[in-house]
Amino acid sequence: MISRKVLKTVWEYLALTVASFIFAISWECFMIPNGMSAGGMMGLCTVIQYATGGFIQAQYSYIFINAVLIIVAVLAMGIGFGFKTIFCILMSTLAMEIMSGAEFMHSVEGNFFFVRETILIPIIAGVAEAVGIGLVIRYGGSTGGTDIIALMVNKYWPVSLSSAFFISDFIVVSLLLFLPDKTFSDACYGLVEIVIFSMIIDFVVGGKKSSYQLMVFSEKHGEIADYITDVMSRGVTILHAQGWYTKKEKDVLLILINQKELPQLSRVIKEIDPRAFMSVSPTNNVYGEGFDEIKAGIKKTINNKKNAAQ
Repeated sequence: MISRKVLKTVWEYLALTVASFIFAISWECFMIPNGMSAGGMMGLCTVIQYATGGFIQAQYSYIFINAVLIIVAVLAMGIGFGFKTIFCILMSTLAMEIMSGAEFMHSVEGNFFFVRETILIPIIAGVAEAVGIGLVIRYGGSTGGTDIIALMVNKYWPVSLSSAFFISDFIVVSLLLFLPDKTFSDACYGLVEIVIFSMIIDFVVGGKKSSYQLMVFSEKHGEIADYITDVMSRGVTILHAQGWYTKKEKDVLLILINQKELPQLSRVIKEIDPRAFMSVSPTNNVYGEGFDEIKAGIKKTINNKKNAAQ
């Protein structure tokens, strides 16, 4: 049992290492050599690199900003990011340093990865970044950056995670327009990378749906429910059911989680109860705290009722 856990841990960190290098390749081999930027923390770091004429390299501002964000997040939200996030940030920084020096892999004229059609560069980079970050999320890690910002915004303001990501990405891409040697087309390339990244990462993490409804049947449902509420800060509903074959009453957990939380929860359920039975269903729309806001003209409907009453 111990050796199996050790092998599992080694495999997870090996996967996180490979994912960090794929993430680094998307930026250091495709986007940065061609003077492009996109969203996220790395997008901001590339803008800083371009604005300083390369004096402040992206990998250095990346680790510095993430260090500050982690400290702020811990103070604001408590320790909830784990060692894997720190590992991924450090490994991504190391990978970017290595890929930055591996000039033979840069997508520039004369090298093997040179792409003549400029529009294909952000597409390739978007796919590579989605695969890298998607694998990081699948194995319980995080690259930090806008992930941390979005989580803090989502906790204190009624803004969905997807909206927080979009706003931060749009602001970063817009910063390119303030650089004297960048044009509107450069910002458009960044938007292409963001769109491709958003489309691909859903499939890498676990399907095209962003939220899931889980029904968990387990004798250790109390331990699982405590983990979800105490560690993941998610709600759990207990359904009282009866097995028709055994005629025994049992409690079933009903859980709604977002895409990023599915790999973590699945892994924990298996660790707590290897015999647990779990049903996972993708959902199109989930509205409420921790998910999207209800936007169905409620205010307008209420106002219309008030006017009718008057």
